[in-house]
Amino acid sequence: MTNTEHSWTRAGHASAEAEPAPTTTAIAAGIQLPAGFAAIASDPELGPAITTNMARVEKRLREAIANSDPLADATSRHLVEAGGKRIRPLLTLLCSHLGDWTRPEVLQAAAVVELTHLATLYHDDVMDSAPYRRGAPTAHEVWGNTVAILTGDLIFARASILVSELGGRALSIQARTFERLCLGQLHETVGPREDEDPVEHYLSVLADKTGSLIAASGQMGAIFAGAPAEYEDVLVKYGEYVGVAFQLADDVIDVTGGKVTSGKSAGTDLREGVPTLPVLLLRRAAARGDASAVEVLRLVDGDLTSDEALAEAVAALAAHPVTGESWAVAREWADAAKSALAPLPGGVVKDSLSAFADAVVDRRA
Repeated sequence: MTNTEHSWTRAGHASAEAEPAPTTTAIAAGIQLPAGFAAIASDPELGPAITTNMARVEKRLREAIANSDPLADATSRHLVEAGGKRIRPLLTLLCSHLGDWTRPEVLQAAAVVELTHLATLYHDDVMDSAPYRRGAPTAHEVWGNTVAILTGDLIFARASILVSELGGRALSIQARTFERLCLGQLHETVGPREDEDPVEHYLSVLADKTGSLIAASGQMGAIFAGAPAEYEDVLVKYGEYVGVAFQLADDVIDVTGGKVTSGKSAGTDLREGVPTLPVLLLRRAAARGDASAVEVLRLVDGDLTSDEALAEAVAALAAHPVTGESWAVAREWADAAKSALAPLPGGVVKDSLSAFADAVVDRRA
């Protein structure tokens, strides 16, 4: 291949030098469904179908990022091989059972949403200067910021190739979703306008950065399974709401320290100066004259480079009522997600989606 030719391989056509992809059977043996999806595993028909197709999606992900260029191959495989809950493709597969889940387009759509998610993680880690992702050093820590950003771009290009093969409707959904992902990151970076409420601004950022892709995941599952058209809006609303609930719960876990279940160490967001909901509510309380909030805010806004200072700020914020208020807000969004499911027919799909909404706000320890 000359220097003017593309040096990457198409999905499913890895170079002869590339490491062979694991078989579907081998991957299926290691599939573990995230919390909230116990009803799937216990269902004699849905359980095996979902597990088998999750393994097929996992295999497709590895095929999609395979590259004849050694560096591009290594950087692209970095996060795929680090694992993850794969919630977005799981939602695509689950929602496909509202129609004909055996259609091959469903698997491709599931791979697309996960590849899109992976692409954003490379970019997010650079912007957040995150040292670890899924227990492994982030790509920018290993190869530098430029390589990490370009790898994210490359993975999104692969996702775009796959989604273009699904047709104009899928391409439109992915493009609009990616637009919202970018706008969410932009708005988070610049912060709220002077005339904008910081909490409302933050919730809109979460809807764009997290809710939009989860919404697209369920929507694409329904579309490519040929489910009734009226289910699409239901799944979009559900995904938006549950995505916000998920991120709000992460905010509180950063304060309460649920590392066992979340993988996060307490105070990560505080140390990085990320404006999470507990801090935003704390600032609102301080502005209203709450003396205890003023005192905790002094610790939160102090120098948190030492572990001792960070631990003191985390403990003070965790003990303040705003942390409990934040849990309540997360629960409201989870309840809204469950309410949005009302038009769906009863059964394991609806029950699993409802249980997942509960699970995202029950990760306290």
